[in-house]
Parts: sequence; C-alpha cells; structure tokens
Amino acid sequence: MLTTAQEIYTKILLTLPPIERLRLATLILNELVEHNQTVVDYSDTWTEEDQIDITNFSLQYGATLLPESEELGK
Repeated sequence: MLTTAQEIYTKILLTLPPIERLRLATLILNELVEHNQTVVDYSDTWTEEDQIDITNFSLQYGATLLPESEELGK
C-alpha cells in the first residue's frame, strides 16, 4: 500500500501523461480552495526589521562592489 505522497507520485502520477497530471493538480488545488484550507506557514515570514536589515546589507554590499558610486553622491 502506498503511504506517502512521494510514493504515490513516483508509482502512479509519473505514469500519467502530463495533461492528466495537470488535471489532477487542478482538482487538488480547487478542492483546497473550496474547503478554505490554509496551507501557508507564516511563521517564517520576514518582519519589517528583517526587511530593513537585508536592505541595508544589500546597499552596503553594493557600495563595496561599486565604490565609485559613493563618489558620485558627494
């Protein structure tokens, strides 16, 4: 008996033609939407502070790659 999604995918779904796999994917996604299933894990989302930190890091890194751009701003 197949017990995991990976086993089902490997032994059954890969044997289907691409159009049938797309139909199956559509059925699965539509069913999830109809039942309002929340499958997004928001615990890994970036806070505003995380976004500011990565922006600052990116700008600092860019300045090290293009030091002449700092001179243009003076």
